[in-house]
Amino acid sequence: MFPQGYLYQGRKQSQQSAIERVVERRMGTVNNEKVLYREVQHFRQAWLWAFLIAILLMAVYSIVQQMAWGRPFGSNPAPNVILMVIVAIFGVAFPTFFYLMNLTTEVHGDGLYFRFFPFHRSFRVIPWRNLKECGVRNYSALRDYGGWGIRYGREGKAYNVSGNRGVQLRLTNGDMILIGSQRPEELFEAIDLAISHGSR
Repeated sequence: MFPQGYLYQGRKQSQQSAIERVVERRMGTVNNEKVLYREVQHFRQAWLWAFLIAILLMAVYSIVQQMAWGRPFGSNPAPNVILMVIVAIFGVAFPTFFYLMNLTTEVHGDGLYFRFFPFHRSFRVIPWRNLKECGVRNYSALRDYGGWGIRYGREGKAYNVSGNRGVQLRLTNGDMILIGSQRPEELFEAIDLAISHGSR
């Protein structure tokens, strides 16, 4: 079992939630290629985009002041070419990078698939035979893993984008992996049902 504080629940055979019924209808006969659950998460935190927009505005202002108004930007102004490179990197590339970055999580009949774009070119797969247990949990991204993204902490590895909830996985080899989610109960139910149907 997971340490105290984890919200671990096994599926009750006598009860069936609305989420289970929806997933079960989608499943029918288990098919490894069928996507039973899919979630795509993006970096959309207000504080992050306020910071990125502030950098973009500062970059645009520096270009206008130095190249359009003819007034050097700063006490030790960079050449126009260097300034344009800095603006392109911090004012354009960074916001675009964070806008396109995303975590995709899918539950298939044969395992859990996830991809953190652009770091993963293809999906990483955890076959159900490699999963020992899982459960919904609350966590602190900063305290437990040092932030968001692909992170490492005392409790293993985490893939998260925002929020403080997810599904904690314990693999048969002892590794701990956290998949952040905005719909952790639904993700957990899909995993539980996929394993249950696959074992029939």
